[in-house]
Amino acid sequence: MSAPDARRAVEAVWRIESARLIAGLARTVRDLGLAEELAQDALVAALEQWPRTGVPDNPGAWLTAAAKNRFVDQYRRRQNYQRKLEQIGREQEDLTAPDASTGVGDINDDLLRLVFTACHPVLSSEAQVALTLRMLGGLTTDEIARAFLVSESTVAQRIVRAKKALAKAGVPFEVPAEDEREARLAGVLGVIYLIFNEGYSATAGDDWMRPELCSDAVRLARVLAGLMPAEPEVHGLVALLEIQASRSAARLGPGGEPVLLLDQDRTRWDRLLIRRGLAALEKAGPGPYGIQAAIAACHARAVRPEDTDWTRIAGLYEALALVAPSPVVELNHAVAIGMAFGPSVGLELVDEIVAAGALEGYHLLPSVRGDLLAKLGRGEEARAEFELAASLTRNARERRLLLDRAACC
Repeated sequence: MSAPDARRAVEAVWRIESARLIAGLARTVRDLGLAEELAQDALVAALEQWPRTGVPDNPGAWLTAAAKNRFVDQYRRRQNYQRKLEQIGREQEDLTAPDASTGVGDINDDLLRLVFTACHPVLSSEAQVALTLRMLGGLTTDEIARAFLVSESTVAQRIVRAKKALAKAGVPFEVPAEDEREARLAGVLGVIYLIFNEGYSATAGDDWMRPELCSDAVRLARVLAGLMPAEPEVHGLVALLEIQASRSAARLGPGGEPVLLLDQDRTRWDRLLIRRGLAALEKAGPGPYGIQAAIAACHARAVRPEDTDWTRIAGLYEALALVAPSPVVELNHAVAIGMAFGPSVGLELVDEIVAAGALEGYHLLPSVRGDLLAKLGRGEEARAEFELAASLTRNARERRLLLDRAACC
């Protein structure tokens, strides 16, 4: 096997197996940082050996064996080698068997521990995102840096600080107790949701979307649903992300420019993702993600924009405001009201939000106001709002779209 072919094979295996590998090692060594170091050592070993020997039949088990052998070698150089070796021996199984080193239940438990550890509340949201993408998404620091338009050193520092913070706080590598799980689960779902949103509508840079982040978030949500099938909000998140992701191809024009929802070619929506999302919605509950998924489903079921049930969407936003109140939800509710009952009614609600000052500096507020003013024929006012929105966004594609809309007024 040539070196480039081997490298591509190693990278593909790493993306698939890294989360399980790190999770299994963390259960053994009880240290997330050490587990990742051992996994990286195994990756280096694969890059060195696979070009000569070829990809093994069970690459995940090969990496696990290499990492655990590295762990044993480290302790051989320490005084307590014998005690640790006995501990490893009790946990080690036949790593050459096709079903890998642990049973499915053990792998699922390990992954669940890894999810809750990477999203521990002792970490900042930035650190949680970076650690989740690194540990569960299998992304390199360079890939994470490019996705969020920060330097590679910044991402590396976040990950290092996150692992140190977990170690300093003595965070155990375990699924939290049932009475803590619900509160912690909200944080886990929030991290995956944040990753998806950054991919779906990039906050900065030259690209309107970063599809790789959307794909990683959807995959993480599916993994979590498999690990926690009894949690309705997990299925709500899966439904929301699947349905939103179904529009990805239609959200970009030929030159990468944004295409707004009502202007999209709905024949380009991915019907398979929609079907999967609607199936997940059947298992969802009336929580924030379930309600947002129900809103997304209203759009997915409308063959044409004019078929959209805006009255139902407005009602769902009212329900969302009860379980997850926020000014952004109020703004979306105003949009739905404007579509269902006319732009003047929607504008009244938007002006109330402006008066409250809760979304000052948020570019979508003047964007929505400009759209409603344009529909009412108040072109000069609409132009000013679109220009204000353009000055507030940090995304180049979105700025161009807003300035084009201003020019049309």
